[in-house]
Amino acid sequence: MTSISPEIVRKVVAEVVREVTGRGSAPADAAPAAGSDGIFPDMDSAIVAADTAWRAYLNCSMKDRARFVKAIRDVALIPENLEFMARSTVEETGMGNVADKIAKNRAVAELTPGTEDLITEAWSGDEGLTTVEISPFGVIGAITPTTNPTETIINNGIGMLAAGNAVVFSPHPRATKISHWLVRTLNKALAEAGAPPNLIVTVTEPSIENTNAMMQHKLVRLLVATGGPGIVKAVLSSGKKAIGAGAGNPPALVDATANIEKAAKDIVDGASFDNNLPCTAEKEVLAVASITDLLKFEMLKHGAYELRDAALIEKLAALVVDGRHAVTDWVGKSAPSILKAIGIDAPAGTRLIIAEVPFEHPFVRVELMMPVLPIVRVKDVEQGMDYAVIAEHGNRHTAIMHSTDVNALTKMAKRIQTTIFVKNGPSYAGIGIGGEGYCSFTIAGPTGEGLTSARTFARRRRCVLVGGLNVR
Repeated sequence: MTSISPEIVRKVVAEVVREVTGRGSAPADAAPAAGSDGIFPDMDSAIVAADTAWRAYLNCSMKDRARFVKAIRDVALIPENLEFMARSTVEETGMGNVADKIAKNRAVAELTPGTEDLITEAWSGDEGLTTVEISPFGVIGAITPTTNPTETIINNGIGMLAAGNAVVFSPHPRATKISHWLVRTLNKALAEAGAPPNLIVTVTEPSIENTNAMMQHKLVRLLVATGGPGIVKAVLSSGKKAIGAGAGNPPALVDATANIEKAAKDIVDGASFDNNLPCTAEKEVLAVASITDLLKFEMLKHGAYELRDAALIEKLAALVVDGRHAVTDWVGKSAPSILKAIGIDAPAGTRLIIAEVPFEHPFVRVELMMPVLPIVRVKDVEQGMDYAVIAEHGNRHTAIMHSTDVNALTKMAKRIQTTIFVKNGPSYAGIGIGGEGYCSFTIAGPTGEGLTSARTFARRRRCVLVGGLNVR
């Protein structure tokens, strides 16, 4: 990670203050007009402005779109901005860690597909020429989570603008400040690139009421929700076209043929990434009995701390699990801070808490989204697959398997039916970080689109020319 000096950070903070308050080099009474930076006092104003922007955007060329997408990438990748987004998000939400958030923001800025994702299909014959082209919906309403606020705005912003849309974001209220800063920053970059104003907008005070207003607004043609099952259910009940990226509870299965040393490191790396906030991260391990002890031994070498005392395991469960849900106060917190809460001083370098538990334990059944990883000992790979399917809850989100048995990997892939299936790697390889393929933080399992990209946020339109342009 590039080292950022305190002086640079102070300059970035000063710039944010100038943008937010209008103070600094400009007079105190020279604050920007409402909406001139993409932030509006109410949802109706934001959506109307986005609709006006989209209609102007229709006159822009594909080269224009590509230039605007590049402007988003470029401003997001400025080292000071990467550092500021990561630190500010951790400070505001109280979740995750700076280094991994820098990696996540860099990944979406670099690896989210742009206009190149929009592929035209064509047929020609005696009757003429038909093309099927990818066209925008118009105004998209996008709901973003507190777990990945800046990553989702950058990711969706690139894909949605590449597809020719405007977007109104409804951020999580606990990520309001950093979401506002990012919307302002992207709007400034887009303006400098010559884009119509207000292609990316949001509201001053994100809230459930504003989100509901967005979902019901007649000018919003598509809804995209990145979050838990509740918000996905809400957009699917809206009567509009909706893309839902919901919860996961990814199992990691390790069989006797796996490279155990590598599997141990991969699992620790994936499960501790941004303190386990990504819905793609390993949430429980199912290990064949013959290799379980070796797997745990190897995990301890890479930053895992094992809880062995049953009383301490239950004390931890009482702290972080409330019925069917994780306790919000501990979501995304660091392993040392969680251990400290139950009276344990973590050794230096501790990134992940592991505990061997029975399959029925709450650690297995609840998506914790914190660096607490249960390990379940299974008699064989078949039982491991059975348990993996149950633990995943039918979310069809992500699963991981460590094995060199191609038949076992194939069987697991068919049985688990997840949108992402990572073989012999950390979970984040499935979103393009250390693995092949593009990056997305809107992974639409419930509605079937999978890892979203520009073409996901577009309509297929057929254009037919009768009796011409067939030159065969």
